[in-house]
Amino acid sequence: MAEGMTSVVVRTTAGAVAGRRKDGMAVFRGIPFAAPPVGHSRFRAPQPAERWEGIREADVFGPPPPQMPSGPAPSAAAATAPARHAPTDWLTVNVWTPDVGRSGLPVMVYLYGGAYRAGHAGDPGIDGEVLARSGVVVVTGNHRVGMEGYACLDGAPDNRALLDQVALLRWVQEEVAAFGGDPARVTVFGESAGAGAVANLLAAPLGAGLFAAAIAQSVPGTYFSPRLARDIAAELVAPLGLPPTAEALRDTDPGALAAAAAAVDARMGPFAGRTGALADRWGRVAGTVTPFSPVVDGEVLPADPWTALASGAARHVRLLVGHTRDEWRLFLVNRGMLGRLTDADADWALRTFGPGADPVKSVRAAYPQAGADELFTLVQSDWLFRMPSLHLAAAHVAGGGRAHLYELTYRAPAAGGILGACHALDVPLVFGTLPAARDFFGDSPPQEAVGVSSRMRAAWVSMATDGDPGWSPFDEHRRLTGVFDIGATSTAQRYPEEASRVLWSGHRFGTLDLAAGGAS
Repeated sequence: MAEGMTSVVVRTTAGAVAGRRKDGMAVFRGIPFAAPPVGHSRFRAPQPAERWEGIREADVFGPPPPQMPSGPAPSAAAATAPARHAPTDWLTVNVWTPDVGRSGLPVMVYLYGGAYRAGHAGDPGIDGEVLARSGVVVVTGNHRVGMEGYACLDGAPDNRALLDQVALLRWVQEEVAAFGGDPARVTVFGESAGAGAVANLLAAPLGAGLFAAAIAQSVPGTYFSPRLARDIAAELVAPLGLPPTAEALRDTDPGALAAAAAAVDARMGPFAGRTGALADRWGRVAGTVTPFSPVVDGEVLPADPWTALASGAARHVRLLVGHTRDEWRLFLVNRGMLGRLTDADADWALRTFGPGADPVKSVRAAYPQAGADELFTLVQSDWLFRMPSLHLAAAHVAGGGRAHLYELTYRAPAAGGILGACHALDVPLVFGTLPAARDFFGDSPPQEAVGVSSRMRAAWVSMATDGDPGWSPFDEHRRLTGVFDIGATSTAQRYPEEASRVLWSGHRFGTLDLAAGGAS
């Protein structure tokens, strides 16, 4: 045990767990909330965790689920199952609490992003200590991703990742009081695919009653029909010579399955996915960076979130939703595309992802001074994250709910600000883990970043505590928005991206299907 740490024991339904306490903060890592989804349980809904005797040490994270990396791979420490865990102990939960002996603290449950294909709760960027020191219990947990969590397979329920997340939230309802939290004051929050997960939970009947508030950071606009999802799954397993069924794939090594699916990557994306069989069948999905998204199956997810929320599906849940200003610039820079795009590239992106009958003309008219890089980034930011987030707020209000809207406009300071206010920048700002995000903040985060982080964290905690982040709720007339930047306060202003809002005002986000002429 590290110097200055002491052991602290909490009793859960499955058995007692021993966490570690230091400087007034207790942390419990790697507690099973469901059984390993392997063997006969593979591709099934999560099953209850087995009970244990004695005291289980809860001092290391569980291993990440099998995945197709969407960026840097999990660290060697995270990717290797620690001695306390079997390699298949994917479904584990972690808790940070400022006061185990207390009761009634607000609870914040984070769902990680990763393009629905990657992610793990042991990521240093989502360490919950700083956030928990604000007076909340912070919970993170793993869920299945990629083929294990999202592939549409015959003989298996769709949206298995969503079922894992429901199981995690049920664990929180049953157990969090023992860690000092109030099960009636649970806020679920997530970024990117994690924000998609939050939107799913708002729309899914299984999520009802499991949380009182929700925070969705950069909601993705991609939801698949069963037809599209089945066609994608067949393509992903084709290198193995197997059909996309749970029975055929049950004994396939998860790493081999992920590797087979990764072979499709070379045929997708903003360049490779422009033409060919995948573009003909999958349309704009072929031009994205992931073959996975939630499936609107009519059962686990009966409708897309915009439709569900507009019908009042989650009207009693308080919602904070928003995005960064320069979402897609992260992908532009990371793929080495900055400064290399042509007007033809921009026009392809506008035709493929833009709104209306003639998006090349309308978007160029709305942004007459924009060059190829800006237009390429703008339309994909709008289609994939910015407008889905804005429209989710509007849908929630239309359904009788209360929503607050925000935008992050602070530019990541690393490398001369080349990333702008990009996708995922909000994650370390909210968690206060700036030193772990060197690609955004450099080796020494500037004081201005610390200030933005403090204000965002305070707003998120206020939302979890009182249901109010500090500015007026959203409505379609004033469209008030909390903006985070250097020197900015929580005083709301009108939605800053007015030109994009107008361009997309007639668009309806919903379920993507096979492209015209695609396979059935």
